[in-house]
Amino acid sequence: MLQYSFEQLHDQPGVLKAVDEDVTVTAEFKERSRNLINDAKNIHVQGQFFADGDYVTGNFHVTAEVEAPSTRSLAPVDLEQDFDFTETYCDHKPTAEELEDNPDLIQIADGEIDLQTAVEDNLLLSLPTTILTPAEKNDDLFPHGQGWEVVSEQKAAQARTDKPNPAFAKLKGLFPPDKDN
Repeated sequence: MLQYSFEQLHDQPGVLKAVDEDVTVTAEFKERSRNLINDAKNIHVQGQFFADGDYVTGNFHVTAEVEAPSTRSLAPVDLEQDFDFTETYCDHKPTAEELEDNPDLIQIADGEIDLQTAVEDNLLLSLPTTILTPAEKNDDLFPHGQGWEVVSEQKAAQARTDKPNPAFAKLKGLFPPDKDN
């Protein structure tokens, strides 16, 4: 587990505490991410902590290999994750004024900064909203079945414009055909 003492980091202003660690996800993470990530491996975090007034701030870079379900078919898709995140920690309940200045301020528990959970949380947050297999991406494949199919927004919009309006179809019968036109 990646645990760091807030007090030790805070009491060394001007000193950077380097972090360069391989991360193995916890069983709790696997349970809470079971519908979002099938597997996560080769996770590496690199960065540093530094004292920042009453706070300790950490800047980190994470790389990982993730297998996640396709958002279209649930087929497994391999993703290379490569992202940065910054977090600021305090050892007291933040005041409204502190939260106004830094709305993402994190209150730590038991004097320990839990970098393990921060990496796992940011791994989930870094997932793209649309995950597609190469075939789904290249061939524009959508799920379908007997009498139904999922269509793209463009195809649905095109179908709406091609469909005649039934209200206007009723009006056609009210006027005789114009022979001059």
